[in-house]
Amino acid sequence: MHQTVHPHDLDELCAPGAELYARALQEGRIRTAVAEAAPCLVDGALLQPDVRDTDWLLPTPPSVALPRLLRGIEDGIAAQRRRESRLTEQFAPLLQLHSSQQADQDTAAITVLEGIPRVRSALAHAVRACAEEALSLQPGSEVPAEIARSRPYEQDILSRGGTIRTLYEHSHRHLPLVLDHFASLTGDVQVRTLDEVSEQLLVFDRAVAFLPANSARTVALEIRHPALIDYLVLSFERLWRLATPMHPVIAPLPATDGVTDRQRAIAALLVEGETDDRIAERLGLNVRTCRTHIAHLATILGSSNRAQLGYLIGRSGILDGPA
Repeated sequence: MHQTVHPHDLDELCAPGAELYARALQEGRIRTAVAEAAPCLVDGALLQPDVRDTDWLLPTPPSVALPRLLRGIEDGIAAQRRRESRLTEQFAPLLQLHSSQQADQDTAAITVLEGIPRVRSALAHAVRACAEEALSLQPGSEVPAEIARSRPYEQDILSRGGTIRTLYEHSHRHLPLVLDHFASLTGDVQVRTLDEVSEQLLVFDRAVAFLPANSARTVALEIRHPALIDYLVLSFERLWRLATPMHPVIAPLPATDGVTDRQRAIAALLVEGETDDRIAERLGLNVRTCRTHIAHLATILGSSNRAQLGYLIGRSGILDGPA
């Protein structure tokens, strides 16, 4: 019989083949014409021609057929393993090259800038490359020297047609230094304020951002990873929508029932259990001013001691007022 194409591998038994093979084992032989219904038995050597009579086929004993079929499977597995080894060897240098490139990309995405000169140099480069927008988030600890130093950089961006948006804390709203600074700039610059600003952030053209990496601000992170930039910008935009305009038009801070926005912020921190010194530090106030606001809250709510004041703040609903 000539070898044919089978719908299954020769190391498998189809239903007709299994039935005919079992019949051949039971009867000792099977006619060649009958075996044509399952040609896989002959091609798989489960049936052998009877040399004494070509009209008949003899079954190969299962104890002989099974090890031979298993050996064929093992040989196939060994061949696949050799193929795996060859592919692994071929791809090893390619994987190493890709890993090296990926590491370089990840390193470039976040750069640690150590030392004030290097930080200022990187910032100056980002400002020169900025063509559209600069976002700035400035906490209450910003010193006058930093405000003065930023003027030429900000004006440079504005002169090229870029926009600047800055977020300060409310404590900056009436500082002559801050008001004079923004009044001296020419171009599309907007400033808003919040109760509290967590940490400094600078973003240029939504392509590069800078964050301080230590409390002294002598080390900074230069971030160029798109996903991180998107996250930082999204955080800025959420704060921006909650903030109160300060420049170019000063909007009054909202007040409810004689309690100002600043006093609500102080009330929230009192409920958290913060001390006067800590509240003043977080909100960019001096301790005396902070205590004046606390005294005003105590008068409005009729409190005679600190513990009672926290309780009355919680019951008064003033923390539910506009922020």
